[in-house]
Amino acid sequence: MTMQNHPIIGIDLGGTNVRCGVVSNGRLIKIVSKRIHSNGTLKEVLQEVFELTDQLFDTTIKGIGIGVPGLIDEEKQLVYDVVNIPSWKEIPLQKLLEDRYRTGARVNNDANCFALGEYHFGKGKGHDSMIGLTIGTGLGSGLIIHQKLYNGANFGAGEFGMIDYLDQCYEYYASGSFFQNIYKVNGEAIFKLAHQGDPDSLKMYSEMGHHLGNAIKMILYAFDPSLVVLGGSVSKAWSFFNKAMWQSIKTFAYKKSLDRLRIEVSELENSGILGAAALWYAED
Repeated sequence: MTMQNHPIIGIDLGGTNVRCGVVSNGRLIKIVSKRIHSNGTLKEVLQEVFELTDQLFDTTIKGIGIGVPGLIDEEKQLVYDVVNIPSWKEIPLQKLLEDRYRTGARVNNDANCFALGEYHFGKGKGHDSMIGLTIGTGLGSGLIIHQKLYNGANFGAGEFGMIDYLDQCYEYYASGSFFQNIYKVNGEAIFKLAHQGDPDSLKMYSEMGHHLGNAIKMILYAFDPSLVVLGGSVSKAWSFFNKAMWQSIKTFAYKKSLDRLRIEVSELENSGILGAAALWYAED
């Protein structure tokens, strides 16, 4: 029996919330969530994660997977510099979970978990390779290459948002931070105005889409994927930026590659939880 058939807890740790679910037989059968005090001490935040996980754990659980917005040293089993949780500069998260629950645990970057969730449960099903892009406050990504998640040496492969672009980096221009960075306005407010047809807000989204298209074009040159799946809060504004995004992408030099390229928006509501659980599927 493969691990897909066993109940596994998937944990999606964000800077303000933690969400946990039980995944079994390809389905999310239970989910719980809570806000965390991200400025708490290392032990305080860890205890909040434990309290939520305790609600789901029982003797039927065969493993725990967790996605965190940080880098992982696999050899030392340490998580470093978790985004928006200042106290988590260095934490042996895998060992702490295994010691508490007496079962195996796997830890990975949250963008990697998004890609893995899409590959096993979402738009990536049936594909050999794909790129998952999370477009929120930042621009993160995960790489599936020949049916396997590619982590890199520090579980930070695919940090395309950090690559130099114009006078900053891609993330500065091709994420939800674009609106504050360039126009000093709140992205959520612009989203609402765009829904009302406000021309200035729609123009901002077109500009952001242009930069996102350039980011995707750079990824095409590096990895030549046939599928890119977009997730994160900004992907919900797809209708406002996809035309400008494609206009930038169409300047890509290799036209045959564009003929095969698909860019899809995730329809999974819980891709982070599903992908964290799917960390146990990688070796099936």
